[in-house]
Amino acid sequence: KKVPFLLYLLVQMLWLVIKPGETVSITCTVTGASITDSSSYYGTGWIRQPAGKALEWINNIYYDGNKDAKESLKNKFSVSRDTSSNTVTLTGNRLQTEDSAVYYCARYPQSHKGAETRTKNTTQIMITIHIRFLENTLIL
Repeated sequence: KKVPFLLYLLVQMLWLVIKPGETVSITCTVTGASITDSSSYYGTGWIRQPAGKALEWINNIYYDGNKDAKESLKNKFSVSRDTSSNTVTLTGNRLQTEDSAVYYCARYPQSHKGAETRTKNTTQIMITIHIRFLENTLIL
């Protein structure tokens, strides 16, 4: 029996203060499973939820290094991985007030296709990052 993926990710909180228009990177560390393990066919990726709105899938990177991204966000956000540290990093470029949201790192099967499927079936949400703007300052 497989261990629930709830045990596979280490919760990390990071607080940064930046100015609008700057770049932010958030790293999610996976524990209990290798991000390159082909037996699980799982990927690790990022979802966000603006206040009062639905979850929005951002991007994902799979065990083999292949990536998926929401078309409308692929120029703003990128995903990368470091196999030596078993981490997955979301980089947001030139963040603005409309990017204010709670950001989540999650794992889900590679067989899931499409943003709606991903957000509806994602239960292994492990990392919560609050991004908001206060007096022209972005707090992460």
